[in-house]
Amino acid sequence: MKSAQYVGNRSIDIGDSQSIAPGPGEARLEVAYCGICGTDIHIFHGAMDQRVQMPQIIGHEVSATVAEVGPDVSDVQVGQRVAVRPLKFGQPASFDKGHAHVGKNLKFIGIDMPGGMQSSWTVPAYTLHALPDSLSMQHGAMIEPAAVACHDVRLGEVQSGETCVVIGGGPIGLLIALVAMDKGAKVILSEVNESRLALAKSLGMEAVNPMQQDLVAEVSKLTDGGMADCVFEVSGSAPGVEVMTELPNVRGRIVMVAIHPQPKPVNLFKFFWSEIRMIGARLYEEQDFDEAIRLADADKLHLDKLITEVVPIEKTQQTFEAIDANPDGIKYLIQCNA
Repeated sequence: MKSAQYVGNRSIDIGDSQSIAPGPGEARLEVAYCGICGTDIHIFHGAMDQRVQMPQIIGHEVSATVAEVGPDVSDVQVGQRVAVRPLKFGQPASFDKGHAHVGKNLKFIGIDMPGGMQSSWTVPAYTLHALPDSLSMQHGAMIEPAAVACHDVRLGEVQSGETCVVIGGGPIGLLIALVAMDKGAKVILSEVNESRLALAKSLGMEAVNPMQQDLVAEVSKLTDGGMADCVFEVSGSAPGVEVMTELPNVRGRIVMVAIHPQPKPVNLFKFFWSEIRMIGARLYEEQDFDEAIRLADADKLHLDKLITEVVPIEKTQQTFEAIDANPDGIKYLIQCNA
């Protein structure tokens, strides 16, 4: 059994995966696939070295089969196919107001503790969501990022007939667009990568390259001046933050999806003038995983088109390097059990 361990200095070592017997409330999994997330890339680049305890098995976008269950586990069965919601809830705090998924003492599995790029993985049983037999295990590894998108669209209160602008056409941006389209919204996606723009168009979205076109003018033209009911900032870029306030209509919403670790200028006058709302959206809740599984099983998310490559765990280092070298890629999956 093998694992992919981040050891610093843009290096991933292939080591052993220890089979850890599940304790009370836990389950041991045989991992099928683990997707590589943008957070994993940040770890690989050394941006999270102060948080990650090296060597660290990383990864959190997982599909797996339950191999063992610990004492007091009754709602998870051996042999069950599952996706993992990789959140370790800490001691509740009054600050949290009951929202444990963003609680003060939350630990993220795959960052703060060993993750899913390994053959055998023991996790809290409450993190597991059953996958239908009709859903492939490769698509099951896409449920976690799809749940992010479901959470973002839900918090954005997207309704049928509305217009959404998604700034950034990476994996999460494309999934947000697809979830919004399932709600009946018209979607305009802003992205600078031509390959991703072509993919967006093939999926039925309007697509604009803001390096070549005026995004505000294009949105106005495509909406007959109505502009956007909901804008999703997924790019994490200064230009994305600058343009996001120019796109909403009266009482429109801006959903902040991307992580902006450094403050950036925001045109607050726009919020006052048009009564715009800004909504922070982080991670997901149980219902978002349930929604993601439903959409994936109904083939509403076109996951085959989003999977760029599936590689054996032995090639994890080369795959991270390939992602750095190939901005056209969308989602790479690591096969953790041959």
